[in-house]
Amino acid sequence: MKKYLLSLLTLAFCFALSQQHAAAQIKLPQASPEAMVKQTIGLTEIKVRYHAPGVKGRQIFGSLVPYGTLWRAGANEATLITFEDDLFLNHERVPAGTYSFFILPENETEWNIVLNKDTTLWGLEGYSELNDVAYLRVTPKKVPFHETLQFSFSDISTNKGTLNLAWENSQVSINIETEIEKKALANINKAIKAAAPDDWYTWAQAANYLLARRDQHEKALEYINKSIAIKENFYNNWVKARLYALNREYQVAANLSAKAMQLGPKEPESYQTYAREIESAYNEWKKRR
Repeated sequence: MKKYLLSLLTLAFCFALSQQHAAAQIKLPQASPEAMVKQTIGLTEIKVRYHAPGVKGRQIFGSLVPYGTLWRAGANEATLITFEDDLFLNHERVPAGTYSFFILPENETEWNIVLNKDTTLWGLEGYSELNDVAYLRVTPKKVPFHETLQFSFSDISTNKGTLNLAWENSQVSINIETEIEKKALANINKAIKAAAPDDWYTWAQAANYLLARRDQHEKALEYINKSIAIKENFYNNWVKARLYALNREYQVAANLSAKAMQLGPKEPESYQTYAREIESAYNEWKKRR
């Protein structure tokens, strides 16, 4: 009985000691701190989560990161890239999802970026090329020295952008292109279905988006007429004027822009944003009657 009690006391002491050590763990800075960068391109958010090592006086590419060897593009856990819609990376279509991000530097001038659907990796441990979903050829370029590895986005436009990875004196970049049309049209349909009876702006906004799409001209005209029927104002007349101008019906466009100028003073703060553009278009379209 005494031995049994002694065993219980020993176990209790060990448990208490382990709990004390667990509670006493010190939070200290990491050698390669975690970082995250994200960017919306078009209607798609793209996010990269990684651990950022430093050069620390070492030679990186061709030494610490050997040529011909897959590299985790960071430190610790695998670097992860996430995008919520299908997109094109260097013109290669890649399905929406989260992927491990690797780099294979072949030599000084030929590198590859590899995306792998296994997101549980620590470095290369457990990596299988059977899970690769993209293999992108890239060319590194010389850049000013970067002590800390850094991902960044640049050259952002309506549906395009560039993802860059720079470390030491090297940088590689991926061209990104998103498909915004399908998602934008779905958003328009969803907003219109949910629009309140007095919501003229949703219909005008939808028409304005479709304005430059000639194959959607009739639909845009339907939307702007609906907006005007709910509440006529300078903005929806201005959108309608541009629709007719794109169809080379300049007399109608001039009349509608004149109507917009007439209604504008009723909403002076909003109108000032468009006043000069409307007046300039009106003067131009009058000449083309």
